[in-house]
Amino acid sequence: MLPWLPEHPVRFPSVESALDDPGGLLAAGGELSPAWLLSAYRHGIFPWYSEGQPILWWSPDPRMVLFPEEVRVRRSLAKRLRNGGFTVTGDTAFEAVIAACAAPRDDEPGTWITPEMVTAYRRLHALGAARSVEVWQDETLVGGLYGIALGPVFFGESMFSRAPDASKVALACLARTMAAEGGRLIDCQMHTAHLASLGARDIARRTFIGYLDEWLDAMPEPQGDGTLVFPPPAWSFERLDAARQMPPGATGGGHLEQ
Repeated sequence: MLPWLPEHPVRFPSVESALDDPGGLLAAGGELSPAWLLSAYRHGIFPWYSEGQPILWWSPDPRMVLFPEEVRVRRSLAKRLRNGGFTVTGDTAFEAVIAACAAPRDDEPGTWITPEMVTAYRRLHALGAARSVEVWQDETLVGGLYGIALGPVFFGESMFSRAPDASKVALACLARTMAAEGGRLIDCQMHTAHLASLGARDIARRTFIGYLDEWLDAMPEPQGDGTLVFPPPAWSFERLDAARQMPPGATGGGHLEQ
């Protein structure tokens, strides 16, 4: 029986109670308010549902993650990073990035980034929790990603690309910057070959939750009066472009491949 969450209080069941089929489905209901969303990410949970469905909350096992120092930059991507004519920024066009991520794609019938989800993450962006990485070419937005940044952890939500490797450039610059400045983990949620090609790998959910408990232990639960307190990111979103020119190993990790 799938638990139904009331709007109040903000409280999730243990992630260990998530279903095996469909894998990781934990609960339904609740809200997409900042309090619900920040509590969800802190506990290794994220919302994912389609138009017409109730809010569904997930915590899959295993969990796909990218340790920033393990980002894999193949020679072709390294060349695009240095000489592809890209400029990488952070938090300069959040609404444009989430709109591009929400746009229907040729190989998919619809989008899970509903108008309700867009509104919720715009609200989190206004609070400073949701952040974006933008990739520009000749002043045109050609790629990017967005997610939630809490302390040393970035919880990735979606990415898009309108030019070859543009989304990979965004993720590589984010990972390199995090590795250089104290970031510890990029949550990729579920396994994809695209992310695996960049160095992401599966770890046990229990291990993932252990990292969150260690690195976000000081993050308080949302208060009844609506007060929200969360740690700022451990890295700067203003130095992402410099990461394009970093040589392999300059961040204390990462490697160049054929």
